[in-house]
Amino acid sequence: MNALLTSLGAVPAEYMVSALVFTAAATLAFGFMGMMRVRGDLRRRTATIVADPTRRSPGGSRSLRHDSMKAAHRLVDYANRHFSPTGGEMRMLQTRLVQAGFLGEHAGAFFFIARAVLAVAFGVITFFVAPTLIPKLQHSAWLAAWLAAVVGYLAPRIYLDRRIARRRIQHRLGFPDFMDLLVVCADAGLSMEAALDRVGRELSDSYPSLSANIYMTTLEIRAGRPLSEAFEHFAERLGLDEARSFATLLQQSQELGSSLTEALRVYSDDMRHKRMSLAEEKAYSLPAKLSVPLILCIFPVIIIVILLPVYVRVKLGIY
Repeated sequence: MNALLTSLGAVPAEYMVSALVFTAAATLAFGFMGMMRVRGDLRRRTATIVADPTRRSPGGSRSLRHDSMKAAHRLVDYANRHFSPTGGEMRMLQTRLVQAGFLGEHAGAFFFIARAVLAVAFGVITFFVAPTLIPKLQHSAWLAAWLAAVVGYLAPRIYLDRRIARRRIQHRLGFPDFMDLLVVCADAGLSMEAALDRVGRELSDSYPSLSANIYMTTLEIRAGRPLSEAFEHFAERLGLDEARSFATLLQQSQELGSSLTEALRVYSDDMRHKRMSLAEEKAYSLPAKLSVPLILCIFPVIIIVILLPVYVRVKLGIY
């Protein structure tokens, strides 16, 4: 450091001033040139945006959001064309998705995409994480990854089955109430369309899923679909045998010309008795179900409490 200062001190002062002036001028010139270049680029971009208004709006055809949505739609369409089953399997899957509440056009494609993504994600995470958590899995990491991939592949179907089961229980609980309210509306002189609209609004708080399906049936009737066909679709969405029987009852009433109100009243009474029978069946099966925890949990404790004093007496030799 001292040698550097000594060498700098040996340089004449006029040379030092010239070097500093040159450095300052060069820095100022390059800074000005850079600023002018940035301003030129900014002007060109502004002119391009003004000339093409679609780039200004967030949803324009060249915006990042639009490109992302377009890529997502392409992925969904590709999965729908190449990975979706055809024929009866696809119709069965669509029926199950509708019963689970997924009414979108590309619900099947999203289902298969979720399968693939979860399978790959579970397999990769298990392959890298499992050996660090469980050292014994270091030699069988591939096997654990394959098992995790199978679980990820089956997870959407398991979730779909559980969701359908929950919605089916809700529909079965609310269907007798739906029938009773429908009979009341029919006795009041309302048409079937007006009765469905009223009943759907009344059940929206207690049974939202059933209310949504009733509203869709009302829309189908307003669109001009026959009553029997609309209720057949209603029964398919619910997935209940009671709803299918109700659709058949309406169709037969229309074909035979019988009173629709009387048919609704008879079927409503039948549904009420059926719900009471189900409740009684659960009540009668309760003692049999309670016997299992009693035998497994309480009976061993009672045996231990009874036999423990005898065991202590035998061990201590007290007779």
